[in-house]
Amino acid sequence: MREPHDHAIKHEEKGPGDFHSHHGHHAGKDEMASVIMDPHAGHKTENFLRRFWICLLLTIPVLLLSRMIQLWFGFDLRFNADKFVLFVLGSLIYFYGGYPFLIGLVRELKSRNTGMMTLIAVAISVAYLYSTAVAFGLLGMDFYWELATLIDIMLLGHWLEMRSEMSASRALQALASLLPSKVNLRVGSEIREISIHDLKKGDFILVKGGERIPADGFVKEGISYVNESMLTGESLPVKKEVGERVIGGAVNGDGVLTILVEGTGEEGYLNKVVTMVQQAQESKSATQNLANKIARRLTYISLFAGAATLVTWLILGKELSFALERMVTVMVTACPHALGVAIPLVVSISTSMAATHGLLIRNRTAFENVRKITTIVFDKTGTLTLGSHELQRLIVVDLSITRDQLLQYAASVQQNSAHHISKGIIRKLKELKLELLPVQNFEYLQGIGVEGNVTGKKITSVGPNYFLTKGKALPTLPVDVDPESETVNYVLIEGELVGIITFADTIRETAYGAIQRLKTLKIKTILLTGDNENVAATVSRKLGMDGHFSNVLPHQKLEKIKSLQESGEVVAMTGDGVNDAPALAQADVGIAIGSGTDVAAETADIILINSNPEDVVDLISFGKSTHKKMIQNLLWAAGYNIIAIPLAAGLFISFGIVLSPAAGAVLMSASTIVVAINAQFLKRELKG
Repeated sequence: MREPHDHAIKHEEKGPGDFHSHHGHHAGKDEMASVIMDPHAGHKTENFLRRFWICLLLTIPVLLLSRMIQLWFGFDLRFNADKFVLFVLGSLIYFYGGYPFLIGLVRELKSRNTGMMTLIAVAISVAYLYSTAVAFGLLGMDFYWELATLIDIMLLGHWLEMRSEMSASRALQALASLLPSKVNLRVGSEIREISIHDLKKGDFILVKGGERIPADGFVKEGISYVNESMLTGESLPVKKEVGERVIGGAVNGDGVLTILVEGTGEEGYLNKVVTMVQQAQESKSATQNLANKIARRLTYISLFAGAATLVTWLILGKELSFALERMVTVMVTACPHALGVAIPLVVSISTSMAATHGLLIRNRTAFENVRKITTIVFDKTGTLTLGSHELQRLIVVDLSITRDQLLQYAASVQQNSAHHISKGIIRKLKELKLELLPVQNFEYLQGIGVEGNVTGKKITSVGPNYFLTKGKALPTLPVDVDPESETVNYVLIEGELVGIITFADTIRETAYGAIQRLKTLKIKTILLTGDNENVAATVSRKLGMDGHFSNVLPHQKLEKIKSLQESGEVVAMTGDGVNDAPALAQADVGIAIGSGTDVAAETADIILINSNPEDVVDLISFGKSTHKKMIQNLLWAAGYNIIAIPLAAGLFISFGIVLSPAAGAVLMSASTIVVAINAQFLKRELKG
């Protein structure tokens, strides 16, 4: 018997007249929005754009007064103080427009982590200092026009990059904005409108048809169909009735629901999703670490190449202005800006898109590794099957008790368990309107069943593993019991068998299609269950799986995963995240099945909000597309420099090919924009 879920939120039962309220301040959607991204990100983005426009206006007179531009276009605007006017304008552009890069240089030096800001700051500083020296008497031609255009292009490039990063998080911003600002609080027979910030756990709220549900909770009154597609990826509305869980942010259908609030602010499902995705976006995977290493090394190469270019051209007899121009161009062109954007943008887009499709990524390295999976191990109950376990037969073995007593004993000892079998027994008890008896000394027998004292008798409700662990033969089943399609539960009083209860589970409609799609991907599928051999073999055969493990206790699941790994398989484990925790942790990729609000499976790498086997196939597709896009961006961002650096250094000057610092900046910015656009194409692939 599988270990029960312990995620159910316990709450005090109240009658319709017991509605009450205790208000306090809780985090709302504004706080959630700040979780998604830097709350100052929008301001920073506009700051870059403002600096760009101001510097662009200042660049116009700089271009008109620059001697090089006048010679190119055949006009003359020289006057006595023109160099000093250029110095003033150039200084304004350098200190105002170059401020973000100069500050970035200081930060990188303090952290001993030189990068793209160092390269840009050194390049514009060299251009500014040399031009200033020319303005005050040094022989040569100033770089003010190139300094101005270089800073303009850098500011524009950074603004475009930051805007792309912000757009990548819009899917999560949409999630954060799902909660309404006002809530209908129910106090007794009175309905009062309050701010969502004043909503507290234990409050009762009224949600009318078409309104968004403001917080997680349980339905206390009413029946309705709720649209959770933006939250869980479930396309069809889900029926909600008394006792059912609802998620904050979902849209209510035509019915009116009274909901007992169980999670607001940080406790709410929506906030957990946003926080989890943000953590995934901030975490670094093997590919991200590789990109960072390449960028760091490229920074050192660029600084060295710039210095070598300066020295080489001076040795070859070129004037200082030419050698400095080549050095500045190398540093600007080789700036690893595209590398800094290549992976984070893809990650931001893929994790956001995945979240809106019911796939929560906790471990990015594991997410990237889904493309390597060769074998997927599926837990049976609730994953490949519906897990409803409807009671089929009540068989009395000891005629001293009745069928109703057998059901009462079994239901009473199972009432503290959240396992599917327990739910099936209790559903039947309620259907027959029998009394649920109190249980004392309840004990959970891991992988076996439960036991406790009911009306002074020791009641044990167990699966076949109970007898196997004791070295006893399984009791003989009546001939009309089909062990291939029914799960058998044994009820004992004081250690003596008194009855047998059987349950039937139904294979999910989507399970067969999922297994067949995995076969087309050449991924083996194996069933892992605590159920008996006959049940496991039947389900495995019906779905066309490659194998199965039956009668497996929770601690043995890890051993099964290990054995597959030792045989050379890259293994993904799909389970419920509770009794499968050791196996999920051991697997190369741990995939936890969520229950709509259960997003805290600590040992899982990835959480599937819907218990839909086809989501596993979608996950693999997402992982492959994401990794492919990362590699594309990485190759482009790194490969661009192989061509760009020689051009910037002037190696092809004999062919008439010479890049100015501004042209180098255009190439560098273009490379960054190409990477950003390529990352955006991932949205189309994932939607498809």
